[in-house]
Amino acid sequence: MNTSFAELGLNEQILAGVDALGFDTPTPVQAQAIPVVLEGRDVVASAQTGTGKTAAFALPALQLIQGQKTASKEPLALVVTPTRELAAQIDNVVSVVCKKTGQHAVIVMGGAKFDKQIAQLEKGCDLLVATPGRLLDLMEHNHVSLSKVQVLVLDEADRMLDMGFWPSVRRIMHALPEKHQTLLFSATIPPSIKSTIDALLRDPAYVEIARVGQTADTVEEHLCPVTQGQKTQLLEALIRTGGGTGVQPERVLVFCRTKHRVDDVSKILKSAGLKVDVMHADRPQKAREKALERFREGKVQVLVATDVMSRGIDVEGIDAVVNFDVPMDPEDYVHRIGRTGRAGATGHAYTFMAPDEVSPLREIEYFTKKLVPVWDLPGFAYDEGRIIPQSGRSTTKPTRTMFSGSKARGRGFGGGRYGRHF
Repeated sequence: MNTSFAELGLNEQILAGVDALGFDTPTPVQAQAIPVVLEGRDVVASAQTGTGKTAAFALPALQLIQGQKTASKEPLALVVTPTRELAAQIDNVVSVVCKKTGQHAVIVMGGAKFDKQIAQLEKGCDLLVATPGRLLDLMEHNHVSLSKVQVLVLDEADRMLDMGFWPSVRRIMHALPEKHQTLLFSATIPPSIKSTIDALLRDPAYVEIARVGQTADTVEEHLCPVTQGQKTQLLEALIRTGGGTGVQPERVLVFCRTKHRVDDVSKILKSAGLKVDVMHADRPQKAREKALERFREGKVQVLVATDVMSRGIDVEGIDAVVNFDVPMDPEDYVHRIGRTGRAGATGHAYTFMAPDEVSPLREIEYFTKKLVPVWDLPGFAYDEGRIIPQSGRSTTKPTRTMFSGSKARGRGFGGGRYGRHF
């Protein structure tokens, strides 16, 4: 028997917000996390992408601080997230609920007007959604105080606690009152941050919907051995032929390792006549928002991005994710391919592996505890210099055809299952 949101301990106003969001039945992470958050416990929650983690922390956090009054610049709950796009996405959920509860949520992030964000804070702020850099700027200029925060959420916690973000997060946490509730949510909670979690949290409840490194069952993974010099040719051919079916996909998300690589790949695809846009940290916020919106609306077929797009960004109907470069961090692989195969639809993930990328591939396969099946694009003339890993892999011909799997639109972008598919 399915659990309802009402059975999780949410009050009538929050439930009205749930209805406004169009949610029906809680997902597993929502069903397990919401009650323990409402108990006031620290929580560490890991669940695959696209499983509703935002609502799992936002709904109980808003209920916990409901009915309390504080100074305008002193939020009672704080959500810290690594990217502007994630901050905006969280705001899309909490703003709907706040209309039903009478609370005020404010989003502050880099790339947006400083003065406008200050004005919003001065009008009142119950829950603050922030990226670390902009939050620290506001704190240093005394435009916001964290002295009254009762609930802290670190979204994409594995990123927030790694070396890149940790100095900023540590400064933020030092500004919090000693007694507060801490919630860590992410698709992956790797063992490398366990000591940090133990130091930050008090007897946390663990909500584990997926084991560390587990990828979604709805994503069919494909390893594409290719030389570096042929990657752009293979990418263009993959998009144009739909993997050999002749039916082009509507939305393809391509991940590259660096901003310069993103720009170079996008220029080549544009010169080939494809509709392409780019996403990386050097682009102005308005340009990033426009690129994401055009991709959502299907006005561009291909979005080429750095890992700024790998976490939490919810775009429906992404037919395929292409790892143009093998990610150096295995956790990034899990996040990247999680952008497809969402909401029950079958998605396809292609990883282009050049001879110099065998080592990071092995790290990914060790982390996910499975081999990525080898896949070749039919009719593509590969260079002889490529390396095809064979250890434990089958060369069985595909048993599925392109566009045969999507439950959402009746089709999916990709090839077949090869030998061991997990």
